[in-house]
Amino acid sequence: MATNPPFRRVLIATRGEIALRISRGLRELGIESVAVHSDVDARCAHVLGADHAVPLGGNTSAESYLDIGKILAAAKRTGAEAIHPGYGFLSENAGFARAVRDAGLVFIGPKPEAMDRLGGKKAAREEAIAAGVPVIPGTEQDHGDASLIEFGKKIGMPVMVKASAGGGGRGMRMVEREQDLAEALAAGRREAKASFGDDRMILERAVFPARHIEIQLLGDKHGHVVSLHERECSVQRRHQKVLEEAPSAVVDAALRQRMGDAAIALAKRVGYDNAGTAEFLLDPKGNFYFLEVNTRLQVEHPVTELVTGVDLVHLQVHIAAGGRLEQLLAGRDLRPRGHAIEARICAESPETGYIPAAGLLRLVKEAEGPGVRVDSGVYSGWEVPPFYDSMLAKLVVWGPDRATACARLSQALREMVYLGIPTNVDFLRRVVDDNAFRTAAISTDMLKHRPELAAGSKAPPDDRVLAAAVLCQALAKGSNGTGAAAGNGGASAAGGSTAAWSTLSGFRLFEATR
Repeated sequence: MATNPPFRRVLIATRGEIALRISRGLRELGIESVAVHSDVDARCAHVLGADHAVPLGGNTSAESYLDIGKILAAAKRTGAEAIHPGYGFLSENAGFARAVRDAGLVFIGPKPEAMDRLGGKKAAREEAIAAGVPVIPGTEQDHGDASLIEFGKKIGMPVMVKASAGGGGRGMRMVEREQDLAEALAAGRREAKASFGDDRMILERAVFPARHIEIQLLGDKHGHVVSLHERECSVQRRHQKVLEEAPSAVVDAALRQRMGDAAIALAKRVGYDNAGTAEFLLDPKGNFYFLEVNTRLQVEHPVTELVTGVDLVHLQVHIAAGGRLEQLLAGRDLRPRGHAIEARICAESPETGYIPAAGLLRLVKEAEGPGVRVDSGVYSGWEVPPFYDSMLAKLVVWGPDRATACARLSQALREMVYLGIPTNVDFLRRVVDDNAFRTAAISTDMLKHRPELAAGSKAPPDDRVLAAAVLCQALAKGSNGTGAAAGNGGASAAGGSTAAWSTLSGFRLFEATR
């Protein structure tokens, strides 16, 4: 435990696996964690894993995790000194960061002024141009559909239509024919308005085949910015990342330096502090083009941690408390060592069109062993709610080289068992075992052109899955007898300084069938 923790107590304004990962990082620094939760999340793993918990009420995001007033009230009620937004929900909301600061609390993320300058695609693109960072030919101005259609014809097909205020692939479409531009713009505007409350669009030339390369940045409050090098996130479906790895198999030392320098120049221009990620497209000739900046901790941050040996949550906390990077990283060799790959485990069925799933997780068995890390937010007997993102956990592996990491990930995926609802585990294994992925012959449109990887096969489940099913049935029978008494019905997680993990042993398994 740290002898002089930078804060005494920090509220975590998110849910699931990332909230649990942050609370563990805080505990290592000697800092108490405060979880917040909706009604349906009262027994979520991140609540049980925190030192204190505050109910926000409601079930939808708008009623709970997006309600700034409720979150600030929870921080005041528990005496929290700082708020960590994690990712998702309010993590990239400059208004929230400003409200936290105005409330006399510390926001563990970049200052809102930097978020304002990088938060939208249009604003970020303009800042990148001013910083001398290469951008895709396109326009940041939206003077109506007619103007955008004319611009698209001028630069030539195919083009990308994107929501100016958006991210996560929402409002984004590739258009290959001029006659389809009007329909794509109309659909993009509808989706952007529903997702972001802003239907402005931008238009860029499509770069394909392309690889998605991003640079992990860290800035402090004293003007220093460093690059923790690249991650490759080229395996995507509908602009959503599926697998991420570090380092990239196609980025050499010279390109790594150029991309890192470009990202640092942009961050310094806006006075960026704390963790952030600059995202780029890389074409087959080695030219890279700026996409956007994610002004928060990324879902895929573990792969950077495994190859650099740093803890990004620890660094975020120290930076927010005024720490200097030159001291926090003193003596560290940050060059990538080995290879790490992350697979996003989601409650969805790729075989039936990626339909999100909800329901009772009757049995959870997650991989373990040398070089295996699982950042999970679920447990046996927990009910997956239908209100939030479908990601359940992240399986991350490390190996001394990419081939070893691929083999390790394939084996670990065979050990991941989630009984009760559909998941994408088998789909992930098919992708990892595919020759294109094993040889790093990947691009952002790989899955679009390989529908058979999602479709799967009619082969029966392997012996591990069948054994897990038998165990689940045995547990169901046991719960009718003495098994149901294995726990106390659930210890309170709403307060106290001791985490409630003791309630998970035995009881959680049997509760699956209540």
